[in-house]
Amino acid sequence: MSGIRSSIAAIALAWVSALAFAQGSAGDPLAVGRQMLAEDNPGELWIDKGKQLFYAKRGPNSVSLEQCDFGMGPGKLEGAAAQLPRHFPDTGKVQDLESRLLTCMVRLQGFKREDLIKRAISPGGSSGSDVEALALYITSRSNGMKVNVSLSHQQEYDTYKAGEYLFFRRSGQTDFGCVQCHGEANKRIRLQDLIHMTDKKGAQEVASTWPAYRGAHYVVRTMQWRLADCFWQMRLPDMAYGSDLSVALTMYLNTQGNGAVIKVPGFKR
Repeated sequence: MSGIRSSIAAIALAWVSALAFAQGSAGDPLAVGRQMLAEDNPGELWIDKGKQLFYAKRGPNSVSLEQCDFGMGPGKLEGAAAQLPRHFPDTGKVQDLESRLLTCMVRLQGFKREDLIKRAISPGGSSGSDVEALALYITSRSNGMKVNVSLSHQQEYDTYKAGEYLFFRRSGQTDFGCVQCHGEANKRIRLQDLIHMTDKKGAQEVASTWPAYRGAHYVVRTMQWRLADCFWQMRLPDMAYGSDLSVALTMYLNTQGNGAVIKVPGFKR
C-alpha cells in the first residue's frame, strides 16, 4: 500500500510541477502543487506505524516506550514535542525529540545507541526507519498546538546561543553557512524555494512542519536528516546524528519559530 501511495505521489508531483510552470503564475508557481499533494499526504501512513512501535514491547528488554518522559511526564505525548528541545534533569543535557527518543530506546528497551543511529535515517524509497516513524507519531500528538520552546534553564539559553552562532557562522572549504541560503527572502536553488529563516514567518514554517514526507525520497524525513543534508550540501564534515551541534541548531530554529501551530507530517518536494 505504501509503495502504491508513494508512486502516486511521485507522479502527481511531476504533473503538478509541470502544470505550475505552464501557468507561469506570479509569486510561488509551485504552491498550488504542494497544497494538492499535502491534502493527501502519504506521510500519514507513518503515523500509524509510529503508534504501533511506541506501544509495542520491543528490544532486549521487551518493553514499550510508555514510560519515556518527553518533558510532560512518562508516556504523556500531548504537547510534548511543542516544547522541544528542552533540558532534561536525568541526562543533564538539552535534547531534541530524536536525541531524547534514542535515550529512551537505549535505557528502557535496551537497544544499542550505535545500532539505532545506523538505521535512524532510512534509504530513499524504503519503508522508513523506526525512529522516523516514532518521531512523526510523537510530534503528531502536538498537532494543533503552538510551538513553545523555553529558555528558562541556563543550558537551554546556552544551547540557543550556540545554535544562533552556528546558523550565522561560515565555515568549511566553501566558506558557507546556513544564513547564506536562509537569510534573505525569495531565494531559490533550481526549483526549490529557500525558506527565509531569519524572518519570523519562515522560522515558524520550519518549526511546525517537521517531520515531513519527502516526495523525492518517498519516505518521512526528520529535522536531524534535514540538518545533516544541509551540512552535506555545504560540504561540511558529516553531522553526527543526535549530536550537541544538531540539537543547538534545532533549539535556535524552534525558538525562533515559537507561536507556530504544529501540523505534521509536512510535505516537502
